[in-house]
Amino acid sequence: MAHGTAGPAVSRRREIGQASARSLLMTMLGEFVLPRGGGPVWTQALVSALALFGIEPKSARQALARTAAEGWLASDRVGRQVRWSLTPPGRRLLSDGAQRIYAFGRDEVQWDERWLVLLVSVPESQRDLRHQIRTQLSWAGFGSPAAGIWVSPHVSQQAEGQRILNDAGVSSSALSFTASYGQIGSQDLLVTRAWDLGALEQHYEDFIDEFSGLSPAAGQDMLRAQTRLVHQWRRFPFLDPRLPSQLLPGNWSGTKAADLFRTRHTDWHPAAQRHWDYLTSDRPV
Repeated sequence: MAHGTAGPAVSRRREIGQASARSLLMTMLGEFVLPRGGGPVWTQALVSALALFGIEPKSARQALARTAAEGWLASDRVGRQVRWSLTPPGRRLLSDGAQRIYAFGRDEVQWDERWLVLLVSVPESQRDLRHQIRTQLSWAGFGSPAAGIWVSPHVSQQAEGQRILNDAGVSSSALSFTASYGQIGSQDLLVTRAWDLGALEQHYEDFIDEFSGLSPAAGQDMLRAQTRLVHQWRRFPFLDPRLPSQLLPGNWSGTKAADLFRTRHTDWHPAAQRHWDYLTSDRPV
């Protein structure tokens, strides 16, 4: 199957590996704090953990403040020190994220060879609205083989597509179909036009290259490696439309990357969690 050179599902991504202090903080909270009940964790411990990735203390504290302002963390002052705990909404957010991250790529995608097709017409003059719809449909795994046409091999995504179009205020003018592919053209061509699998596969290959030969030592090296592993992997559920194997190139790198993630995560997590527990033990400094 030929690979396309452009596609909305990948063109709107943030480059894998370029991590902000806040996004790294959320990865750490989901990987190490959530399994321990959500906190509390001293400010200095979180600042020290982020420092392993070159995050300056000022940036780390700003990330904590922004995360709290969004309602995911709550602070608790003890004397002159502050500690942080996940709020109930924060626990729900990270629990949902954990389910998505750790389940992603685990099971074979079953397909009945039906397609969901959305016809969405938005005037060129409404560029912000077009961008909103394009971004959200791409995040939901839809691909666009031609202007105004969005497709997915997951018919179950119709409710999510309707939600996106309702939120954008265009559902009354949109149309949807579920159908099997006809005899004109080919499904390979449809996939090539709708999704940039070449760019997506390169991301998977980069992930494999980074983690297949990595053998971190115990302590902070293991904590850093485990955090990087999860942080890199957590983007793939948003980049990958999870096409059934019939529509993917042979020897698809996403399968190999998913196996590598599960193996490394299982092998590294105990030692990484032990170092996190040591780093964040019940002491303010």
